[in-house]
Amino acid sequence: MASLRQYLMWLEVPIEQATPRTISQYIEELISRRLKPKTINCHLQRIREFYHYLIQQQGVPMANPVRKGYSLRTPKPLPKYLRGEELEVLFGSLRSPRDRAMFMLMLRCGLRVAEVANLTLGAIDLLGRRLIIYDAKWGKDRVAYLSDDATRALGTYLRLRPQSKSQRVFLNGKGPLRGRPLSSRGIRKRMEYYAKKTGLKASCHQLRHTMATQMLEADAQLVTIQDLLGHSWITTTQQYCRVSNRKVQRDYYRAMQKVMQRTRYTQFPARGKKKT
Repeated sequence: MASLRQYLMWLEVPIEQATPRTISQYIEELISRRLKPKTINCHLQRIREFYHYLIQQQGVPMANPVRKGYSLRTPKPLPKYLRGEELEVLFGSLRSPRDRAMFMLMLRCGLRVAEVANLTLGAIDLLGRRLIIYDAKWGKDRVAYLSDDATRALGTYLRLRPQSKSQRVFLNGKGPLRGRPLSSRGIRKRMEYYAKKTGLKASCHQLRHTMATQMLEADAQLVTIQDLLGHSWITTTQQYCRVSNRKVQRDYYRAMQKVMQRTRYTQFPARGKKKT
């Protein structure tokens, strides 16, 4: 392996004399070569496996110098969301009541693609303007609330929905599969069609991200967004704080205004004639 060969060529002591400090120095060497954290972590994994082989298979009396957890933190990409003008273009291109309802549930309720595909008629309460999202995998059911426009879009589709024995809400409307439930793949294909049609780099999951970002910018609490999205950990929801710069800016100026009102040292005296 190239990564292991590079390490052995760099190593200035016998293999069995390498220590965690040796590995730390090698990490610094890889960083100086401007390798990406992900690439460096791959190098470390290969080296660790090599030492594990020497210890377990060859019986070399030593401790593995590449300790568990030795890795660089890799940058996490910010969640991508659609801006207002992009949403106008996307939803302006929708002519199908079914597609409008599906995408509106993602945008306003933060539903995942699979949750939209698995939504049943019995889970809808239009009068109460809410949905029950059943989680068969983890057993963490939750309530999703319907905005006015999501209620209208869903109600319009339900009135036009093809007759079917299936309890799934969203069905194929044409062809030999007419009346059969629309799959998650089928929903993504519809989004791909509209993305190509409008020239947008849009995906279904971006609508969910957009909902979270818009809620945060509207001063919704993180715990509220966490509950609506069905996140198990608040740290998952906190990623949207890095996206919503406008909320950070607004919070800064609001807080700073209060700070300045409570302090006097920022108030400069009016300019006047110097005393003689």
